[in-house]
Amino acid sequence: MVDPLRIVFFGTPAFAVPTLEALLASRHPVAGVVTQPDRPRGRGKRVSDSPVKAAAIAAGLTVIQPDRLRDPGMLETLRAWQPDLGVVAAYGKLIPDAVLTLPRHGMINVHASLLPKYRGAAPIHRAVIDGEAVTGVTIMRVEKMLDAGPMLAKATRPIGPDDTSDVVEPDLARLGAALLVEVVEQIAAGTVQEELQDATLSSYAPKLTKEEGLIDWALPALSIHNRVRGLYPWPHAYTYLEGTRIIVLATRVEGDAADAPPGTIVDVARDAVQVATGHQGRLAVQRVQLEGGRPLTVREFLAGHPVRSGAAFLNA
Repeated sequence: MVDPLRIVFFGTPAFAVPTLEALLASRHPVAGVVTQPDRPRGRGKRVSDSPVKAAAIAAGLTVIQPDRLRDPGMLETLRAWQPDLGVVAAYGKLIPDAVLTLPRHGMINVHASLLPKYRGAAPIHRAVIDGEAVTGVTIMRVEKMLDAGPMLAKATRPIGPDDTSDVVEPDLARLGAALLVEVVEQIAAGTVQEELQDATLSSYAPKLTKEEGLIDWALPALSIHNRVRGLYPWPHAYTYLEGTRIIVLATRVEGDAADAPPGTIVDVARDAVQVATGHQGRLAVQRVQLEGGRPLTVREFLAGHPVRSGAAFLNA
């Protein structure tokens, strides 16, 4: 059997944890972990460990959290670890050349899309928003240009018509973790195959913003439904009703179009509020949330906030 590879691991959020755990369960030792500095998290904005840091400490690994990857002290630490290979999974920052060239086999990345589509920070959410029927993970070499390196392996996952981003993400994390270990074995054996990306087929998946959540009711019902799914669990789709901001958590598309201006509530039932859209059907709003409140079924919402047919959801 060929010799194992010493791994330095770069990752920060929950998506990266299965990859770290898969490496720890493999025959390839993890020399150390690089994760982003501790930051305020959650509603209380308390400073806490990243999911990767917590998992690494629980496994007894050495963890460093540099503010800048170019810091000389950080580079000296990496050299002291003597890594054969770098593995990146949602680290959250671009890796400079000085770090990319330090491991003798370079660095590889677990990217949550079927490259070259959806390069960038939010590939899972953008695929759901765009109504893609299939997504996946790609193991690729890390190069200076964002998510543009040669591809080493892929695995796919269907996206159901009602799947939300938080349902798709953990599945891709597990797929990517298993695939990553296979690729590490291929690199160790010298059998890995590389495929260049076709840049003409690439698309960009920028970071999500809160402003993107504002629902444009003039869009087709399916487009709004996909946006609700893709922006769940953050930053959420939202609208306004009589000056109150309403977060829209779950919807379904109804086949019959409504003869009413977009945003108009055309029917109020126990399980959903039917809303007219631009064309191609109506949107049934099933779950909502008021600012600072808990998620509510429409039935719960209507009990405290009566809504009549003919009222309208507005864009501001």
